[in-house]
Amino acid sequence: MELTQLESTLSDVRQIIRQYWGYDSLRPLQQQAMESVLRGRDSLLVLPTGGGKSLCYQAPAILRGTMTVVVSPLISLMKDQVDGLKACGVPAVQIDSSQTASERNALEKSIRHGEIRLLFVSPERLAMADFHNLLQQIRVETFAIDEAHCISQWGHDFRTEYRQLRKIKDLFPNASVHAYTATATEDVRADIIRQLGLQNPDVLIGDFDRPNLTYRVLSRRESLNQVLDVVRRHDNEAGIIYCISRKAVDELTRLLRKHGLNAVAYHAGLTSDERRSAQEYFASEKCDLIVATVAFGMGIDRSNVRYVMHTGMPKSLEHYQQETGRAGRDGLEAECVLLYSSADLMLWKSIMEKSASTELAAETNSSSFLEAANKHLDQISRYCRGAVCRHRALVEYFGQSFAKESCGACDVCLGETTYVEESDLIAQKIISCVARIKGRFGVGHLVSVLRGETSETVRKWQHDELSTFGILSSHPKNDLRDWIDQLIGLGVLDRLNLTMQSGFNFSAVVINQESWSVLRNQRSVRLMQPMRSTKELKAKRMRIAEDSWQGVDKDLFEKLRAIRIKIAKERGWQAFMVFSDATLREMAQVKPSNPSSMSRVKGVGNTKLENFGEAFLEVIAAHCDASNLKIDVF
Repeated sequence: MELTQLESTLSDVRQIIRQYWGYDSLRPLQQQAMESVLRGRDSLLVLPTGGGKSLCYQAPAILRGTMTVVVSPLISLMKDQVDGLKACGVPAVQIDSSQTASERNALEKSIRHGEIRLLFVSPERLAMADFHNLLQQIRVETFAIDEAHCISQWGHDFRTEYRQLRKIKDLFPNASVHAYTATATEDVRADIIRQLGLQNPDVLIGDFDRPNLTYRVLSRRESLNQVLDVVRRHDNEAGIIYCISRKAVDELTRLLRKHGLNAVAYHAGLTSDERRSAQEYFASEKCDLIVATVAFGMGIDRSNVRYVMHTGMPKSLEHYQQETGRAGRDGLEAECVLLYSSADLMLWKSIMEKSASTELAAETNSSSFLEAANKHLDQISRYCRGAVCRHRALVEYFGQSFAKESCGACDVCLGETTYVEESDLIAQKIISCVARIKGRFGVGHLVSVLRGETSETVRKWQHDELSTFGILSSHPKNDLRDWIDQLIGLGVLDRLNLTMQSGFNFSAVVINQESWSVLRNQRSVRLMQPMRSTKELKAKRMRIAEDSWQGVDKDLFEKLRAIRIKIAKERGWQAFMVFSDATLREMAQVKPSNPSSMSRVKGVGNTKLENFGEAFLEVIAAHCDASNLKIDVF
């Protein structure tokens, strides 16, 4: 395609985006990604969640008037994407195992007649001989691989069925293949290209920073109270809480309900109907809080999630980036809180050892699998213990530089954490105490000795006679527990799993070679602690939360949200498919009075304006009349 022709074509693409999606400008890398599709060049696009990856293959498909096949891993995810496209007036369908033979035949007829622009299928469907014969007959020229990290054994959500996609290049040698994912390190990117057989692809890597997200990492102390603190400051806002185990999900859900919160649980131990019901309940905004394991993942498209919380450490930074990426997909502010304990590291290592005998390990090599898994665990453990800007740490992990001195959107840069004075001396006192009690006791007993508490167990073992008894009596229990956790995380103390004669299992704190380096002043450590809750810190958090509401009529926003839910329910859609929160906020700020002024609001395309415009304009007019407010405030 000649340059002048391409420029003209890109101009047409912008008109299509304005017409169908209601946006006047492209986000970073979208133009380059669309150029790859229009030129018929293979490509790999890595763009964080909310960056607009889908538009990069959707808009060119409409412009070219041909069909693009989109490979997606989940039926629920495909349904959401198809419903969202239909809401914008785009002819899109999915073919999946839930449909009857007559339904699939009708869809295939539409495909043969050239009526469809985007066809969504699973990798298993694409591997079927009769199906790829159909695609060869209609001469499909473009394939889009969504969630492409699933094909890489080094990615965070490897799926063996994705390996079948390497056949695309053999079956369709003249077609271009385009891979899209939100998170991929350099190793994962290289593996995606190799596994898909991409030929001299355009590799486009977006900015991994999500400036609208505020990251916080807290030592896990009173976890329920910490969870409630986050949930309550996001009253009436959507949130996802991740737990490591199914048992933890069920217990936390029970406790949250006991506190009057409408929370639903989601994990692989539930039946498929129970999981589907929970997902639909959350997606349709019948509830705003879901507690889940990582099984609650890629099928989640709700755009207005205002917080994501982890009650335990995820197993890699890729997982963390992907899971926190479900917050603030609409570009508005959101919060990500991670509760961390060094016990999480030991738990994950135990889980990984058991996983070494699964199909995943057999696909690769159990020793290399364990080596990679432990490397990922050590990396995220360092992230949790670190005292550097959270945004910087994440961006640099994915191989990019972070130019800002301060992100202004994490606990470190907001001054919510501070270094502990005399960290080395405190560390030496803790390690000395561990050495003297002979490494057969857990954190609770160690804290009692350090604080000088004469408990029955302390007296039984005569630990009240040790020189380290009461040596840190002036420090609160929670601080001591946190510092012991940090020392374990820093590798200057270890946990040792022991079994008593009664069969009771527990983790003892023990010294190691690095412990002696600290005691001999050969190694320095830096301990962290959160700033004590102050009016200044609370005011700072409130200012961050209020910034994006400048000029927005909150009462009107809630009224618009209510009509959005009503329309979505009538059509069987998720609410954001009608309009996103960002679009509703702009409506509540601008207060358009007629279709022409409403069309100027971002996210209002022609089809949505025609289908929903009148209903929203009526709500805006009634609200403005009742309160004597100005309209069309551009």
